Amino acid sequence: MTLLVRPLAREEIAARLPDLAALRIRVFADWPYLYDGDTAYEERYLRSYAESAGAVVVGAFDGDRLVGAATGTPMEDHAAEFSAPLAAAGIAPAEAFYCAESVLLPDYRGRGIGHRFFDLREDQARALGRRWSVFCAVIRPPDHPARPAAYRPLDSFWRRRGYAPLPGAVARFRWRDHGDAEETEKPLQIWLRDLSAPAGT
Repeated sequence: MTLLVRPLAREEIAARLPDLAALRIRVFADWPYLYDGDTAYEERYLRSYAESAGAVVVGAFDGDRLVGAATGTPMEDHAAEFSAPLAAAGIAPAEAFYCAESVLLPDYRGRGIGHRFFDLREDQARALGRRWSVFCAVIRPPDHPARPAAYRPLDSFWRRRGYAPLPGAVARFRWRDHGDAEETEKPLQIWLRDLSAPAGT
């Protein structure tokens, strides 16, 4: 199996919109997001990455098949629901780069692709002169009935990358869970890394 992880050119992003949308819907359907996705919405959302000059979309390919993707964009180009709590915590959105989604099919996990996703997005953040690399993680109650018994959160992976939760910085965003009739608001903890600090600090 030959795997290639690389940024997509702008024209590739547009051409790959159906693949990217299908991948997001498939992976985010699982715990902890439980996202009941809509293809038309996904394609509209993902098109913004082709339109943002500072954005990056990283693809993981098994041959020509897209098996994973990660996105990042200047914080001010993303939804205000995420930049507002960051600004309230004293982090200027213009100094931050937002690592939005990172999705990878289960058969391809555990091979270092997640690290490459972060490497390439952080490279883009530095190229834009951003100090902070930021992402959000949904907060679910530990006794949620859909939580798999064997689920292991990614906190330790994120901390090894140099990220930590920003105290008190919680974004709120709405989507529909599988099995629900309507969208509901979800809290998402903001994590960040100071890219100006030496590696490992």
